[in-house]
Amino acid sequence: MYAIVEIAGQQFKVSKDQKVYVHRLGEEEGNKVSFDKVLLLDDNGTVTLGAPAIDGASVEAKVLKHLKGDKVIVFKKKRRKGFKKKNGHRQSLTQIIIEGIVASGSKKAAPKKETAPKAEKVADAPVAEKAAPKAKASKKADDLKKIEGIGPKAADVLVAAGIDTFAKLAKTKADKVKEILDAAEAKVQHLDPTTWAQQAQLAADEKWDELQKLQDELNGGKAV
Repeated sequence: MYAIVEIAGQQFKVSKDQKVYVHRLGEEEGNKVSFDKVLLLDDNGTVTLGAPAIDGASVEAKVLKHLKGDKVIVFKKKRRKGFKKKNGHRQSLTQIIIEGIVASGSKKAAPKKETAPKAEKVADAPVAEKAAPKAKASKKADDLKKIEGIGPKAADVLVAAGIDTFAKLAKTKADKVKEILDAAEAKVQHLDPTTWAQQAQLAADEKWDELQKLQDELNGGKAV
């Protein structure tokens, strides 16, 4: 029996007693963890697919140790500019061991919802339909690529971490943003988010002239 499960933004094919290296988890060594984003299960040839995840299924594991991966060299060079920069990076990892795969559970709330009085459902339906557009309108994300130093990959990493507006980025400290970049699978670890909060605050306040003036003084999002 094996499963395809998503752990810390990555997908793994796992089975019982298998050891896996994943992006750094917040749990301490020796603690047990559970992952419920199971995308596929194969139980002796019987394959179950999730949409996207399988309800009630989970993978149970235990944290063995925290460590760092092999060093990766990030080298940047600009032609005819005399600019060269070399950085090293070691990804923070966690080794876990798979203790078991739970194929199904008893989390079925659908029957309970169907037992609600039909008359109340009909009466509440128009209200729910009117409220839905307001909820969608409040979740509009900003174009983070307007911040100098943030490209498409970095923007996707920030949005995946829940930072999808200028206001949220302005309230997030540079150290926290750097931790998010370092833990990302995309190659964004070399970016310097020191000025991103300042730029995001100007964008959130719609002070575009001041933002442009600030960006003219920056080089790749960094203070010169």
